[in-house]
Amino acid sequence: MLPSATEICFALGGGDDVLGVTFECDYPAEARTRRIVSTTDLPEGLTPLQIDTAVRERVAAGEDLYKLDRDALRALDPDLVITQDLCQVCAIDVDDVEEALSYLGCQAEVVTTDPHDLDEVFDSIELIGNAIGRPAGRFVEDLRKRLAKVRIQGSTRVMLLEWTDPPFAPGHWVPEMIEYAGGVSVLGTAGLRSVRTTWPAIEAAHPEVIVSAPCGFDLDAASALTQELLDQGHLPTGVPVWAVDANGCFARPGPRLVDGVEALATLLHNGPVDPTVARRLR
Repeated sequence: MLPSATEICFALGGGDDVLGVTFECDYPAEARTRRIVSTTDLPEGLTPLQIDTAVRERVAAGEDLYKLDRDALRALDPDLVITQDLCQVCAIDVDDVEEALSYLGCQAEVVTTDPHDLDEVFDSIELIGNAIGRPAGRFVEDLRKRLAKVRIQGSTRVMLLEWTDPPFAPGHWVPEMIEYAGGVSVLGTAGLRSVRTTWPAIEAAHPEVIVSAPCGFDLDAASALTQELLDQGHLPTGVPVWAVDANGCFARPGPRLVDGVEALATLLHNGPVDPTVARRLR
């Protein structure tokens, strides 16, 4: 019921057992061949500001942001459903899943993930691995070794945008990723939710690098949104600006967060940056 869980199942060798996915599950490409059981209730083609407005209005009204295809769920008759209790904006809520299963009379086991930092992301990978019968201890150990290898002590002031209109400062595991890469997150707090900020506040924070990682967008889409910010004069002058693959390596709590840390480390310290993950715009 969330893209990161789909990625984790495939990464652990359990892809053949994945029957249903969300409309956002696009990695690996094979995930696109599975039946979609959860879709967004927001119309297509909205701008970031329109998305933010629609989300705020629906949350305030107690309305759902996602639709669960109960017929698809009934037809698949799963043994296990993996969902989340982290963010009502990110994916369908665990309560909605359990209500649907009860309504359908489905006896599937429900595994819920709720990571707020990198350690908890790794714990959730192990939790899912155990649930699907593919222990992930060695896999997680390798991820931790990669993190330890890349860890850099540094003080580069980084403003990472988790949304572009209105601007949001990062939360959850993202400030921690910046720290591993040798930077300091100038706004936003590790382990807490992302928070709305303002362009004057970003200017006053004196960032030395700006990284645009709008949640829900890949590298090309993030680049286009970030270029709009540059064209509109929102970003502080004279500061390097990067767009990154937010979906792949920053927003989803899965194995590719380590790829995101590695990309941050190279772009903060003038190394060779993977062009599929990050793109410099100024």
